[in-house]
Amino acid sequence: MPRNRVSDELPTIQAPESISPMLDIEFAEISDCGPVRPHNEDFVGHSLPLNPEQVRNRGWLFTLADGVGGQDRGEVASRLTVETVLAECAKAAQGENSSSLLTRAIQAANAKVYEEAHGGIATTLVACALRYDRATVAHVGDSRCYLIRHGRHRLLTRDHTVVNEQIKLGIFTEREARNSIARNVLSRSIGNDLFVAPEISQHNVRPGDLLLLCSDGLHGAVSDDKIVRIATSGASLNEAAQELIAIANKSDGGDNVSVQLIRIKNVEAVGMYRGRPYRLH
Repeated sequence: MPRNRVSDELPTIQAPESISPMLDIEFAEISDCGPVRPHNEDFVGHSLPLNPEQVRNRGWLFTLADGVGGQDRGEVASRLTVETVLAECAKAAQGENSSSLLTRAIQAANAKVYEEAHGGIATTLVACALRYDRATVAHVGDSRCYLIRHGRHRLLTRDHTVVNEQIKLGIFTEREARNSIARNVLSRSIGNDLFVAPEISQHNVRPGDLLLLCSDGLHGAVSDDKIVRIATSGASLNEAAQELIAIANKSDGGDNVSVQLIRIKNVEAVGMYRGRPYRLH
């Protein structure tokens, strides 16, 4: 279900108990144009399982894309990417693991965006697939995914920027990188080349965990500590998402800003044998 603007009244959604006792979540998502940009080049979307077969094959999927600024039709790239990833994941084959599913879906999205303008438009992407007690995170570019547990956060993605690559090589220090005029130049994006290499990782989730996906309109304007403090403030996820958008617009306001908050309400630890899950007692 893709969105590029979410109502302030977005309801909390959780998996019906009849679908699966293994995972129960609630979430909120917002994408905001901000006070300066004339239009929104971010796009967010999600897909929820509707029956036990979908729970087993693809689970819950959340996606967020940020069209590359300074190029024409960044909003086309972000929307096409999100819609293609969601559509491809809907075709998940029985037993296909989340990593291979996301890799295939992202390659399909990259091909569509590239064909749209032959490298003339591009976007970032961060996606999170939840199945059983695992989160599979895939990303290209500098949109991020955080895992917040017991008030402490861990960044599950690595910014694909030229400056970040230079930090790894020892060319820049962290402080120099923050002040570099090239800090937002991407080293990897969807649609820029015929092929793309998404970075994919898997993480176990526990009850009480909070996953936060966002564009650089948030993490570039607000410190990680403040993001975590607002996200875990005790307010509803809708209120927390609204507050994150508001503080980003107040702190900077020069960019579109998008956020998805996903709370793990209940999860049951499972093992896997020949692609099939079994409960761990």
